[in-house]
Amino acid sequence: MLPPPWVRRLVIAPAVVVLALVLLTTLPVWLLVALAASPLVPGHLRVPRLVFLAIVYIVWDAAALVCLAALWVASGFGWKIRSPAFQRAHYVLTGRFLAALFWVAEWSLHLSLDVVGTDPDTGMPGRPEIVVSRHAGPGDSFVLIHSLVNWFDREPRIVLKATLQWDPAVDILLNRLPNRFITPGRPGVPDLEKHVGALASGLDDNDAFVIFPEGGNFTPHRRLRAIARLRARGLEEMAVRAEGLRNVLPPKPGGLLSAIDAAPDSGVIFVAHTGLDKLVTVADIWRELPMDKQLIMRFWSVPPEEVPAGEEERIRWLYDWWARIDAWIEENRPQPRPLGTDWSARRTSVRSG
Repeated sequence: MLPPPWVRRLVIAPAVVVLALVLLTTLPVWLLVALAASPLVPGHLRVPRLVFLAIVYIVWDAAALVCLAALWVASGFGWKIRSPAFQRAHYVLTGRFLAALFWVAEWSLHLSLDVVGTDPDTGMPGRPEIVVSRHAGPGDSFVLIHSLVNWFDREPRIVLKATLQWDPAVDILLNRLPNRFITPGRPGVPDLEKHVGALASGLDDNDAFVIFPEGGNFTPHRRLRAIARLRARGLEEMAVRAEGLRNVLPPKPGGLLSAIDAAPDSGVIFVAHTGLDKLVTVADIWRELPMDKQLIMRFWSVPPEEVPAGEEERIRWLYDWWARIDAWIEENRPQPRPLGTDWSARRTSVRSG
């Protein structure tokens, strides 16, 4: 159960800042202990890497909280926090902190990212976009928002799970921007599609409305449960189509349809990625450290005039795209990371495919 906002702001957030200060002042001790334990665990420096990453993330979170507090004071103690200037400042802050986080990830985990397909900042200038992404693996939403903010100069509006508000920096930052936290499947939460439609209204030329229609990370068990739910609701055609999807969950169309209705002049960008999808449990992540992986991200752009008009046609269209994404994932399994590759090389990596 998520604590109320006042607990998250006045208890959890300060506790993270204090914890970060303690970890920074005792960092040599933690690293020495991790190095001493490293020979007892298989893998190259697995324990020091994990300890280092955990400390870096807590310090990163605390630094973001300090910057957010400074913006709150500068805005007149929250008086102008929703003004265009301070909204833009929060997007800039998002980009800087995500860039720093991914630099650390590339250096410590040996990750690289290759982007293929349409490049939204050159292919669709001056048009709002609805970004529809698969959801699989730890941190894939961070990868997507990092790409939208830092590479394509977009201001995302995101539909995301309410549980992410346990992270105090994510909680404060995203609640100050036009985003929507939801609790999928929770009884007593009416009109989720209505709220999604409201969020997608009024997009301007550099906005990107982001939605994950699967509703959660892919796992084989969730796939079977989703197919069973479709059959229980009498949606046999959708269940049959879902059975043909091996790498993605069947999409839930309601949110996307509401977004398209609310933003009919927007294009639609479909996003797929591979590289993190097999990292389902904590044990999977532990086993893969250091990851030494190449993450591949693929963009497809659909102009607004090619989006179907009717509800049934849009649902079939969404399932057609999900089948295409599923096939692409099957054909683009990640390869070991090429030595010497870094995140800054991404701008030259956009290619067709």
